Amino acid sequence: MSYLINHNNNSFSNSFEISGSKSESNRLLILNSIYGNLKIDNLSNSDDTVILDKYITHLESHIDVHHAGTAMRFLTALLSIKTNKQFLITGSKRMKERPIKILVDALNKLGANISYYDKKGFPPLLIKGQEIVGGEISLSSQISSQYISALMLIAPILKNGLLINLEGKITSKPYLEMTLAILKKIGINCYFKNNIISIQPCSKINISSISVESDWSSVSYFYSIVALSNAAELNIGTFYKSSIQGDFRLCEIYTKLGVETKFIKSSSRISLKKINDFTKPDHIDLDLTENPDIAQTIAVTCFGLGISCDLFGLHTLKIKETDRLEALKIELSKLGAIVKITDNSFHLAPSFSINTGISIETYNDHRMAMAFAPLALMTPLIINNPDVVTKSYKDFWKDLKSLNFTLSQI
Repeated sequence: MSYLINHNNNSFSNSFEISGSKSESNRLLILNSIYGNLKIDNLSNSDDTVILDKYITHLESHIDVHHAGTAMRFLTALLSIKTNKQFLITGSKRMKERPIKILVDALNKLGANISYYDKKGFPPLLIKGQEIVGGEISLSSQISSQYISALMLIAPILKNGLLINLEGKITSKPYLEMTLAILKKIGINCYFKNNIISIQPCSKINISSISVESDWSSVSYFYSIVALSNAAELNIGTFYKSSIQGDFRLCEIYTKLGVETKFIKSSSRISLKKINDFTKPDHIDLDLTENPDIAQTIAVTCFGLGISCDLFGLHTLKIKETDRLEALKIELSKLGAIVKITDNSFHLAPSFSINTGISIETYNDHRMAMAFAPLALMTPLIINNPDVVTKSYKDFWKDLKSLNFTLSQI
């Protein structure tokens, strides 16, 4: 199935909600599995969170997370401490190509019993749950933050807690800070200083409920829509000025691309508005080491505005649902862009026209579908396999329709 997407790009406005943060929700589900009786409000309705919740609620000996990378990593850590139980955890074809050796090695060093069912370093995994006492471990900080967060989430239940020494420049640091902030919210004694993460053991928490902020990564696509619009104003909730999500940085980045953000305290909403008489820059240069999930959105926005850009710190995009750098290059080139990529950067030349009648492949990657959709404001666009968005944002196409986008199934 594909969608042909159109929009007349007249002025438009609307108000709607976005589901809770997938990242926050998944961390809280792991902690609720450990401590129990934690009421989680505004839980994400994404496929990733639904899959994780399913297996946490009803643990099975054979677990298939499909495309859910976070579920694979977080469950690997959680299952390793489920004493006297055995599990086989697997996923989609792409999941079996995504490395997990660093996390497995770290857990095994701490006393876990995890082995490979097929190819060394990759899922599927055989896990024999047993007691892990914790202690101290050193890891390269150039790895996916989800490996480190997976260890952090089980750390409080380990007899000796956990001290993690991170070596080198840290990748996606805001996600580690998010994990730490959530641990602190539920009463865990922990700190993160000078590349050292310390988490003390805790057998019981004294909090009974917690609310999840809406997902900043998901709202990035609406920043792009407002930036590419002739005139638009959107009110979207629920968001906080004191957000623990790293993609909160969108507020600052998109000011450079013509979008004003206002926080409406009375309703916990944000207002996104096209800046009047905005003069677009010729070029933007960004280090997205801490915000790789919004790289695709920013790249497509810059292309639509005819702005050149250099985006750095993107080495983790090579091992996502697809090789996102290569996918971006292929699909933007079809639209007429001149793109160069390296192993960790993306470079876009200024564009002066957009090719029409283009069909965008999504590579089983939710962010490819959602990042390219706003370009329908500039030209009719075909998005292949549109249902892939359910991985993180089930209501994406419904919310697009509410903004006068026309979606025709073809």
